[in-house]
Amino acid sequence: MSATFRNLTFVVLLGLLYLPVQSQTIPDDNKHCLKCHSSQSFTIFNKLTEHNQRRLMNPLYILDTVQIKTGVHHSFSCTDCHSYEYETYPHNGDLKLEQLMTCIDCHGGDETYASYQFERIEDEFKKSVHFKISDGQFTCSKCHNQHYYKATARNSDNIKEIVKFSNDMCFSCHNNMIKYQLVSENQNPQLVQVHDWLPNQALHFEHVRCIECHTIVADSLNVSHNIRKKEDALKLCVECHSANSMLQASLYKYKNIQARSEDGTFNSIISNSSYVIGAYQNPILNLLSLIIFIATLVGISIHLIFRIIKK
Repeated sequence: MSATFRNLTFVVLLGLLYLPVQSQTIPDDNKHCLKCHSSQSFTIFNKLTEHNQRRLMNPLYILDTVQIKTGVHHSFSCTDCHSYEYETYPHNGDLKLEQLMTCIDCHGGDETYASYQFERIEDEFKKSVHFKISDGQFTCSKCHNQHYYKATARNSDNIKEIVKFSNDMCFSCHNNMIKYQLVSENQNPQLVQVHDWLPNQALHFEHVRCIECHTIVADSLNVSHNIRKKEDALKLCVECHSANSMLQASLYKYKNIQARSEDGTFNSIISNSSYVIGAYQNPILNLLSLIIFIATLVGISIHLIFRIIKK
């Protein structure tokens, strides 16, 4: 058997092994839906003109197949959440008015995901301003895109990744006039102007989640879903920049806080790219800083005394 033939055989076998993985990633019955919903346009037969017509797809209905493959629901069929009547094309226009599934519809009472505490999250969410001002129309999917969602905060050790993932959810509406008006009649607030009181604003947006200041922290939940009113948002710097930093009970609740406890406080200060001023206080370092400060004052005093005596 020649080397060329062996190489070709290997490539073919590798391809056959790869095909089932692809089919498991996105179910075959979804490909019919994604033929239109992953494209900028679609074709429809006009019964009046008896011709096919190409039309632009609503941007909100265009799906990213790459993100779908990496999402937690990648193995679901579209009709697991959407009506089976969508299998008929063209779709019945009334289907847009149907009530969509929520997270709790599937995960409520499911022992497999008991650690996620979906029922508790639902209770907290119903206390939030998002739920109260929307007359119940604001659902999980407004923040958590059910097509792409990944449990990033639970599985990442990278603070920046967690912060970006969380803040992108907020910015997807609060920095997007089109989506914002789907849930509110008010003018979309200008985030930079609203937060003009915040020093080093860009750094805060990059290193701290919006929910640190805009939610009421629940100790027993990994992520708080009780969004405060804007008037009640936290504006006290000391809440984060102190030894009892609120961030320890929210942002650093995952593996990040475990890494800090394993590495030790001093190592975390030296190596941690998300070091928060005032939050990492060590008694030994505090005492050493005080001794150096006092010694400096004593040195300056002695120097002044000798200069006065000499003069």
